[in-house]
Order: sequence, then structure tokens, then C-alpha cells
Amino acid sequence: MRKGILTIAAVGLLATGGLTACGDDSGDDKASSAKTPKIGVILPDSKSSARWEGADRRFLEEAFEAAGVQYDIQNAQNDKTAFQTIADQMITSGVTALMITNLDSGTGKAVLDKAKSQGVATIDYDRLTLGGSAQYYVSFDNETVGKLQGEGLAKCLTEKGAKNPVVAYLNGSPTDNNATLFKAGYDSVLKPKFDSKEYTKGPDDAVPGWDGPTAATIFEQQLTATKGKIDGVLAANDTLGNAAISILKKNKLNGKVPVTGQDASVEGLQNIIAGDQCMTVYKAVREEAKAASDLAIALAKGEKKETGQTVKDPEGGRDVPSVLLTPKAIYKDNIKDVIADGYVTKEQICADAYAKLCAGAGIS
Repeated sequence: MRKGILTIAAVGLLATGGLTACGDDSGDDKASSAKTPKIGVILPDSKSSARWEGADRRFLEEAFEAAGVQYDIQNAQNDKTAFQTIADQMITSGVTALMITNLDSGTGKAVLDKAKSQGVATIDYDRLTLGGSAQYYVSFDNETVGKLQGEGLAKCLTEKGAKNPVVAYLNGSPTDNNATLFKAGYDSVLKPKFDSKEYTKGPDDAVPGWDGPTAATIFEQQLTATKGKIDGVLAANDTLGNAAISILKKNKLNGKVPVTGQDASVEGLQNIIAGDQCMTVYKAVREEAKAASDLAIALAKGEKKETGQTVKDPEGGRDVPSVLLTPKAIYKDNIKDVIADGYVTKEQICADAYAKLCAGAGIS
């Protein structure tokens, strides 16, 4: 991993000999250590972002294989019933640690509570389950993600010479606590501009399930409602950003209206190279998976690690031992940093019509 791309805020996470009791005392340790260590992972879907199957699964498998532990990684494909069924099957199969990326806090809490009642240690991966009982939470500093998006949109609007621009929001899923944190981050940058009348607040809509086709429909309605007067789009991830770009293309506005994103997906990076997307936010999933897998492996063996950091669960009132990683803003001139980190390849981004565009972006 290149230095400077990402740092772990919890410095002492993986220190040798740093195994100490932390979090709520669930009494899981003896039960876990008496069984063969086995880790279950439930990913949320494969449509809201390419990262889940394209990066998270790959990096988690690498970590578990390197540690020589048994594991089972499954994807709920945005189905709450399937999510609970997978969890039940994993608990029955004897997993000693369960890592979940919830679809919503209600479903996630039910799964975590059942796992706890069966002596299975738990981790919230990427999304905090509000009111839940996970022993750890591993993610990125999600308000910082949103702040980078707000700053990125402001930067691109300035470069466009926009005067009193109308800014529309395409927020993430209302059931995802991360979406709430992202919005808090970009509101911290953009609301003062709305209040001062430097910018004009346009339509502000959430996209259920982070669904691309739904986002396209919503953005088309936003554009119609404003009679085509949208000058910037704060899209909460690359999937939503691409949906907005598809509608802007229909109206011959792509490249004229800055659009943000998140996840540094191949599609998002190609949109940036083409000039249709302003920026994205890179979250080095390899580091997130490494931090989470190290904790999961310890828990699966009946051990606990000290993270040196907590996040307050606003519903449960609990201070959850956490690891928060640092995101990075990506523009056309530093896309090569994402490639250098091994998250995507030059061949993926620079295929076909993008080959010449890559050369212009300094990707060689």
C-alpha cells in the first residue's frame, strides 16, 4: 500500500501483544475459543457498488487464506429475508465470528443480537448498525467522505466559473447510516454557501437502496422540476453519479454540470477521464478489509484487540470500539494513485475508447 494514500486512525490496533478486553462483555470468549475458528461474512449486494464483489470479497478472502482460518463469505443481494437466512445458516454451521454489512439497522440488529445470544462474536463492517450489539465497527471516516465531496463539487463549480449555481442532491439510501454521515459532511461545506446565497439549494432526494435506475428516474424528475436549471450534482456515490450523467447526456449537459461520486469505481474513474464526472472519493478497501479481518480472526479465536478509538451509537448510546480509515479525494490528475494502490488496473480503466483519454490524464 502506498504511503500517503490512507492511514489507520487507531494506531494501536494490531500491536503485538495488544490483546485486551474491550467493548461490551458478552461472555463470548470461552465459547469461541472452545470451537474451531470460523468466520462468516455477509455482504449487502452487488448492484449499489461494484466494490462489494470486486474488492471487499477479494481482499477478505486473501486475508483469511493468509491466516489459514475457515471462512464463509456470502452476499444478501439487497434481500432482507436472505440476509437473515444466511446469518442463521452461518450461526448453525458453527461460525465463531460474524461480520456483517447491514441492509438496514433493524435487520442488522436482529442478526447481531441472535449471534450474541449464541455466543458468536460480531463486527459491523463499513456500516454501523444503530442500536446494535457488534463488538467492533470498521469503516472510513464517513463525514470526511461527505466533506471531500462537498469540497470537490465547490472546486469544480469554481473551475466552471459558475455564478449562483443551483445544486441538486442525490443522497444515498435512507436506511444506510453511512448516507446520513455523508450528507452531514457535504452539508457542512455547502449549507453555508446556500445560507449566504452564494449557491442556490436545488432538489434534495434520497435514493432507496442506492439503486442506479431509481436514481436516474429521480434525477430526471429533478431536472424537469427545475426546467433544466441544475448546475451541480452532489451524488453520494459513483453509481448515483453515473445515473445523473446518463440523464445529463440525454439533455446534452454532460461535462457542463459537475457531478460528484464515491468508491473510485472503474465506471466512475472513466467518467472522470471523459470529463463527465468532477471527482470521486477513494476508500482503500484493502486496508478496511485488513483491519476488519484482523479483528475477526482474533474474535474467532476467542481474543479481543484494543482499537484505541470508539464511535458513539446515537440510538443505543453505546461507545463502539472502532477503526476509522482516511478517505482520499480523486480528480483527473491523481487517478493514477488509485491504480498504484492496486484497487483497479490501468487495463480496466483504459479499455477501448478510454485509451487516448487515459494518456491525457497521465495514465501510461
